[in-house]
Amino acid sequence: MERNLYKIPSSIPSSVKHLDLSFNPLRFLASQSFSPFPELQVLDLSRCEIQRIEDDAYWGLDYLSTLILTGNPIQNLAPGAFSGLLSLQKLVTVEINLSSLENFPIGHLRTLKELNMAHNLINSFKLPEYFSNLTNLEYLDLSNNNIQNIYCKDLHVLHDTFNLSLDLSLNPINFIQPCAFNRMRLRELTLRSNFDNTDVMKTCIQGLAGLEVHKLVLGEFKNERYMKEFDKSALEGLCSINITEFRLAFLDDFPKDISGFFDCLVNVSAVSLVNLNLHSLEGLPKDLKWQSLELIKCKINQFPKLVLPSLKRYVFTANRGADSFVKVELENLEFLDLSSNGMSFKSCCDQDDWKTTSLKYLDLSFNDAITMGSNFLGLELLEYLDFQHSTLKQASQFSVFLSLSKLLYLDISYTHTEVAFHGIFSGLVSLQVLKMAGNSFKDNTLSSIFTDLTNLTFLDLSKCQLEHVSQGVFSSLSSLQFLNMSYNNFILLDALSFQPLHLLQVLDCSFNKIESFEGQELQHFPSSLTTLNLTRNAFDCSCKHQSFLQWIKDQRQLLVGAEQLQCMMPLDMKNMSVLSFRNSTCQITKIVIAVTVVSVVVVSVIACLVYKFYFHLMLLAGCKKYGRGESTYDAFVIYSSQDDDWVRNELVKNLEEGVPSFRLCLHYRDFIPGVAIAANIIQEGFHKSRKVIVVVSQHFIQSRWCIFEYEIAQTWQFLSSHAGIIFIVLQKLEKSLLRQQVELYRLLNRNTYLEWEDNVLGRHIFWRRLRKALMDGKSPEGTGDLENSHEEMTSLT
Repeated sequence: MERNLYKIPSSIPSSVKHLDLSFNPLRFLASQSFSPFPELQVLDLSRCEIQRIEDDAYWGLDYLSTLILTGNPIQNLAPGAFSGLLSLQKLVTVEINLSSLENFPIGHLRTLKELNMAHNLINSFKLPEYFSNLTNLEYLDLSNNNIQNIYCKDLHVLHDTFNLSLDLSLNPINFIQPCAFNRMRLRELTLRSNFDNTDVMKTCIQGLAGLEVHKLVLGEFKNERYMKEFDKSALEGLCSINITEFRLAFLDDFPKDISGFFDCLVNVSAVSLVNLNLHSLEGLPKDLKWQSLELIKCKINQFPKLVLPSLKRYVFTANRGADSFVKVELENLEFLDLSSNGMSFKSCCDQDDWKTTSLKYLDLSFNDAITMGSNFLGLELLEYLDFQHSTLKQASQFSVFLSLSKLLYLDISYTHTEVAFHGIFSGLVSLQVLKMAGNSFKDNTLSSIFTDLTNLTFLDLSKCQLEHVSQGVFSSLSSLQFLNMSYNNFILLDALSFQPLHLLQVLDCSFNKIESFEGQELQHFPSSLTTLNLTRNAFDCSCKHQSFLQWIKDQRQLLVGAEQLQCMMPLDMKNMSVLSFRNSTCQITKIVIAVTVVSVVVVSVIACLVYKFYFHLMLLAGCKKYGRGESTYDAFVIYSSQDDDWVRNELVKNLEEGVPSFRLCLHYRDFIPGVAIAANIIQEGFHKSRKVIVVVSQHFIQSRWCIFEYEIAQTWQFLSSHAGIIFIVLQKLEKSLLRQQVELYRLLNRNTYLEWEDNVLGRHIFWRRLRKALMDGKSPEGTGDLENSHEEMTSLT
C-alpha cells in the first residue's frame, strides 16, 4: 500500500494469499489483471483511483473470498467485471459513486455472504431480481445512501430469506409503506439516524408491521443527531413486529416518565439501552419476559431495584449517577456486569444480594469501595469474578473465596489489598487465572498463599512492591504456564524457587532491581520455559556473579531483548551490555596478590615468559638450522579437522595430482609418530615448507590448535625472509565470530586472500590463483609446467 504504483508489480510471488494494494494510483483494471496470483484469498484495492474495471478483471481468482474496492471513483463497470469469482464471500463497495442497484453485475456471485454498499448515491431501495440468486447473503449494508422511501414492491425478492442482516442507517427515510416488510424474516435490522423527528420515526416504525426480526436496532449515532425531541409514542408500532432482541441508542431527550414505553417489548428476550437520558426504570411492566438487559451510560440516578424473575443476563455499566448498590430479586440471574459505575457495596457478596443461586459471571470492577462481609454463600456456581480497580475492604481478613470451588477466573488487580492472611485463596481449587497486580504483601514478601491453586495456569503479580520470595511458594502450582513478576523490587531471585513449575512457559521479571540470581542453581529453571524477560533490571556485572552472567550469554535465545540487558555495576561497566561481559576480565584479587611471596611472583613471571615464548624460540633456532637448506614441502597446510573432507578431496587432489604438482605437508600423513604435536608442527611443518596455507572456517576460529598454529605461522613469516602465508576462506564468516580473533580479522582486512566458490568458473579462478601463489619462490623447472597447464586450461576453455 501507498507505493505510488501505476501497475501491479511483477515481483509479487504467485503464491500470495493476502494482497493489499490500497492507496496506489492504479486508475483501471484490465482483463485478467490478477491471473498471476491464483491462490489469492484477500484483495484490498481501497483508494486506488480506479475509474474503469474491464470484463474478467478478476478472472482466475477461484479462491478469492474478500474483495475491497472502497473509495474508488468508478465510472465504467463492465458487465463481466466480477466474472470468475467462484468463492467470493465478502464484497466491499463503499464510496464508489454507485447510484443504482439495478445494473450492478453481481447476480452470479452465489457464494456471497457480506455485501457492503454504504456511502454511495443510491436513492431507491428497490432490490433487483438478481438478489434472489444471492441465497447465501447474510449481511447487506446500504447505510449512508440517499434512500427516502421504501415501498412494498422494493423487497419482494427478500421474502424467502431467513438469515439476512440489513443496515439502513443514515438514510433520510421519510416513508415506509406498511406492507413493505410484511411476512419478512430478518436476522437484524438497523435504523439509526434515519428520522428527522418523532412523527416520521413513528410512521416508519408502523411501516415495519408484519416483520419478524431477531434483532432490531433503533436510535442515532453519537455524532449524527437529528431528532431534537423524542416521544415514547414513537415506538408504538413495535407491537406489530415480532422481535427477539431490541437495542436503542443515543437519544438525549428521553422522557422521564417511561410508563407504557416498553409495553410493546414485553415478549422480547433481550433489551439493550445505550447512551440514553433514562434517569429511572420506574414504571416497567410487571409481566416482562426479558432474559437479558443492558443499561450502558444511561445516566440513571440510582441503582434500579428490579424484580425480573426471567432475567438471566444483566449489564449495568458506566452509569455514574448510581452511587450505591441496592439488593434486587433476580432469581434466575447467571451473568451480572456492574462495572464502571463508581458504586459502593456495604456488604458483599452472597445469595441474598440478588436472590439467585445460579450466578456464574460477576463483574464489579471499576467501582468504589466494596466491603467483603461474606464468603459468597449461595453463589457456589460462580466461574468468573472481577474486582479490578475497585477498593476491596476486609478481603485479607478471612477466607473470602472459600465457597467458590468452581471459580475459573479471578481478578483483584489494583484493589488496594494487602495480602497478610495465608488463607486468602483457600477453596479456589478450580481456579485457572489469577490477576492481582498493583496490590501489596506483608513485609513485601511473597508467602505461601497458593496452596489450593493446583489448576492455576496464569498468575499476574506485577506492581506488588515485592522484594522477596519465600521458599516453596510455587510448590503447588504444577500447572502454571504464565507468571508475571514485573515492576517489583526484587534484587536477588533464586532459580530454585521456580523448579516446581514444570509447565511454565513464560516468566516476566522485567522492571525490577535484579542484580543476579542466587547461587549456582540456574539449571533449576523449568525445561519447559520458552520466554524469560529480564529487561530493565540493575545487573551487577562484577566477577562474583560470573556464573550468572555466563548463563545469560549461553541462554540468550531464551531471553526477551537480550541485547538490551545492561550492567549497572561496577561503575566502569555501567550502561554496557551484559553480553559484553568476558570471563577473562575476572582476575585474581588484590588481597591474594598481596599475600603472595615476592619471590614466587618473580619465578612465576619468568616461567610464564619462558612458556609463552618457548615455541617461538624453537622456531628461531630451527630457522637458523634449516634456513639455507632446500625445502622438503611446497606448503604446510593449517586447517581444522572438521574441514578434513575438503582438504583431502579438493586441496590435496588438485595440488598434488595436478600439473604442476605440489607437495603438501599434512599432519595426518607427514608428522613423525612419537614426537610431540608442537614439535612436529615446528620441525616438520614450518621448517621444511616454503609456504603456509591457512584454511579459514568457522571450525578453524573455534579450534585452539588452529589458532596456535596460526600464531606460530606469524612468527615464522617474520623470521623467514622468503616465507609467505596464503589464506583460503572456505565459507562466509560472521563478523562477530571473526572479531574474536582480532589479529586474524585485521590480517584478512589488510591482505588479499582466496575465497572458495563451489561452481565451475569459481573453481577455475581459485585453482589458477592458488597455483600462481605457490609458484612464487619455486625452482625454475616447475615454471614450465605451470605455463603448460595454463595453455591446457586455455584450450579447454
